[in-house]
Amino acid sequence: MQPTELVADTICRTVELGVTITGAAIGEAFTHIECRPVVEDPMCPSCGHCGKLRDHVTRTLTDLPVVGHPTRLQVRLPRFVCEQDSCAVSVFRQRIDRVAAPKASTTRRTARWILHCLAVEKMSVSAVAKVLGVSWDVVNSLALSTVHNLVHAQPGHLDKVRVLGVDEHKWKHVRGQGDPSFVTVIVDLTPVIDGAGPARLLDMVAGRSAAALRTWLGARDQAFRDRVKIVSMDGFTGYHRAAKDVLPQARTVMDPFHVVHLAAEKLTVCRQRIQQVTLGHRGRSGDPLYGIKRVLLTRKVLRTDKQKARLEAVFADEQHIDVEVTEHLYQDLVAAYSDPDKRTGKLTMFKTLKRIKSGVPAELAELAQLGRSLWKRRKEILAYFDTGASNGPVEAINGRLEHLRGIALGFRNLDHYILRSLIHSGQLRERINAL
Repeated sequence: MQPTELVADTICRTVELGVTITGAAIGEAFTHIECRPVVEDPMCPSCGHCGKLRDHVTRTLTDLPVVGHPTRLQVRLPRFVCEQDSCAVSVFRQRIDRVAAPKASTTRRTARWILHCLAVEKMSVSAVAKVLGVSWDVVNSLALSTVHNLVHAQPGHLDKVRVLGVDEHKWKHVRGQGDPSFVTVIVDLTPVIDGAGPARLLDMVAGRSAAALRTWLGARDQAFRDRVKIVSMDGFTGYHRAAKDVLPQARTVMDPFHVVHLAAEKLTVCRQRIQQVTLGHRGRSGDPLYGIKRVLLTRKVLRTDKQKARLEAVFADEQHIDVEVTEHLYQDLVAAYSDPDKRTGKLTMFKTLKRIKSGVPAELAELAQLGRSLWKRRKEILAYFDTGASNGPVEAINGRLEHLRGIALGFRNLDHYILRSLIHSGQLRERINAL
């Protein structure tokens, strides 16, 4: 190998492909790099005998850009004649599987580079396609096939999963399509619980039902199902039922956000009802209850003196007693979750749930309904204080997927959307680097 070839191979890293550069040229759109295999291999792929050199052919492959310019490898390959009469192959060319897959138009390292750009550098498919000088479809197809192999074909993808997070996600906003526009999002929360890293999107399943989650869990092997110890979710009973059916040993946890959100909804409905009873119309600027709608949902420790004074003034009116009582229970739920001592917080939560499970006056309809709903799910609510599992990271991934859909101006194919979501939120960095 000449010194100039060695320098060129080092710069373009063709040595790692098993080829060496023999020449180069700059075209109007591409940088063309001529190369040949470092070692000639005349072995017949069919019978294993050495063939006789016949001629050479050139195979053109898309490779990594050089200094930001699209590159084409012109690989000059020897062709051989197999002289074995019993062999079904008469003419064959040297295989370069290390460089590219059979019949592929891109090098193997290009697929890894594309995935790195999309998942790590957060580049768009169009931007990557422009740098490589190929079509959008080529880049997209390579990325999706590589992700599919990373996530579904490689063993060990689910080996360390002990804590699952489950939530629904609306993947396309089209009127009148109902559940087909929803998916069930399944997230690995184990790294969050262990303090080892962020949550990881595992998969997305069409539909939002017990059947959707049950089918996904049932498709996993028994070792995985036995390993899962905690499943965090919102208040949807379908997910709870599916988890209990397939993972009887796992503890189901109702996410704190959804518990507090449910209480906040009841507090808002109570305020709106009293607003209608006292003033006969919806809230308007200047109405007492309308003026405290945000203050009611603010934690006590975060309220300013001005907000406290405004709240006291409104609660001084006996007509607003229902709102005051409901607000106190809402604050008790929040205080239980925010208690630094989980044991004390759990006891506070249990006492609060027990206090409102029955015996609430008929006038406090919203509070009574809240009490019945939360008491039915008390085991899952209290389980949070023992496990610390929360669906917060799942909601964060949902938010990132909303952003992804907005960047893409929407998706039409669910399989495509699922794989793109795995690229975006599947924590594939280490696996990409290992390719």
